[in-house]
This record gives sequence, C-alpha cells and structure tokens, in this order.
Amino acid sequence: MARLKIHRIPARKDNYLWLAHEPDTDTVAIVDPADAEPVIAKCEELGLSLTHILNTHHHGDHTGGNLALKEYFDCVIIGPAADRDRIPGIDIPVGEDDTVALGTETGRVFDVPGHTRGHIAYWFASSDALFCGDTLFAMGCGRLFEGTPAQMWDSLSKFADLPDETRVYCAHEYTEANARFALTVDPDNAALKKRAAAVSRLRAAGKATVPSTMEDERATNPFLRAEEPGLQEALGLVGADAVAVFAETRLRKDNFKA
Repeated sequence: MARLKIHRIPARKDNYLWLAHEPDTDTVAIVDPADAEPVIAKCEELGLSLTHILNTHHHGDHTGGNLALKEYFDCVIIGPAADRDRIPGIDIPVGEDDTVALGTETGRVFDVPGHTRGHIAYWFASSDALFCGDTLFAMGCGRLFEGTPAQMWDSLSKFADLPDETRVYCAHEYTEANARFALTVDPDNAALKKRAAAVSRLRAAGKATVPSTMEDERATNPFLRAEEPGLQEALGLVGADAVAVFAETRLRKDNFKA
C-alpha cells in the first residue's frame, strides 16, 4: 500500500492547495481548489489526471475551482454533508466518522464546525496527513465566522490526540503573523520562541512554513493550549474553563495588529 504523495500548489495571495496522489492506482485528489488553472497546470506537469476534489468548507477560496475542474477532469467532488447546499458540484456528502478512499488510502472525516457551520477535515492516518482547511493553522486557528468558541474548541480537541508525526496540511500561509501573536499570549514558551525564529528565517528566504506537525502544534499553538497553566496565567485566567481561555485567546487574535 502506497502512501499519498502530496504536492503543494500556491494560489491567490496566500492559499495552499494540496494535490494528493496515491501512486498504486493513480488516484489523484485536490484539497480545497481555490482556482482551476493552477491545479490543471500541476496535473499536466506531473502527468496526472484528477479523480477527486475534497472540500473542507464552502468559502470561495476553497471551492472556486470545483466546477471547472469537474468539467475538465470529470472528477468526483466530496464535501461536508452539513453544508452540501453551499458546495458547488458536490457528489458525495460526508460527515463525522465517514471514510473517504483514495485508491489504497483511507481517510477519516471529522466534523469540525467553528470557522463555518459545516467545516470538515480529512485524516489519512497511514499517510500521516491531516487536511484541516481553515480550522487549524500553523500556530493559529480559523476565525469564528459561523460558530462559537465552544464549537471550535471541541473541533480543535479532535486533533489534539492525533499522532505527533501527523502532518498538518492547512490552507493558508499565515504562520509568521500567527507566531507574532502567539508570543504575546505565551511569552515564556521556549519551544514557541525557537519555532517563531525558524519561521522568520523561512519566510525571509521566501519558503513555505507548512505543513507543520501535530507535535509542533501541541507545543506552540496557543489555540491548542487553553489548558496550559502558563497560557492561562498570561491571559489572567488561571484555573478558568478551557473554552473561556480559548475564547479570550481568539478575541485577542481578532484584535491583534500584526
């Protein structure tokens, strides 16, 4: 059984589209295609034909290429059942604990509302790959456009126990700004300081900072650390409920001037 070969495709200002190729069967999926053109170009470069689109949520910078790619490749579109009415061209709606097969690789679906009401994520355990859209970012998380802090904390908590080696294929290059914010709420975190410096070096060299790993996120992402005493102390919320700590962290990030 072959692991997924995953290719990063930059798009728009700061989007990343992820092309996942299962080589035993030449099954090829694109995750959250903002636009069709860069996906077609990458497939042509690699000599591949798209078989699937995996959408995490309905926003246009994640679904904008759906219909054009479906017409070009005659591929199957998979997306959140809770948001099927807002996913262009959806063929297969999925939700919590459903599975998605890409050739020999099988992904588990998580319902992760918060950023939107119908957001989902796909975890391919044997490929150490989590496609999480705009729920979890490197050292950050998505804005709460349609959900509550309690929903988002519950959603992020579904990722918290994934193996350390799980690679986090988030959808945007927000890491440097996220690191600057994280240092304001978790200033004594040595792992965070080290990672923030490494991210600054990568961005100065014009390099991508994602995917990250769940090991790194647990150690440095304040939105996963609401139960950590150091973060609670920095926020003046020692002993507070995790949802309250998360909500305060998200509020501060919303008002943060990077």
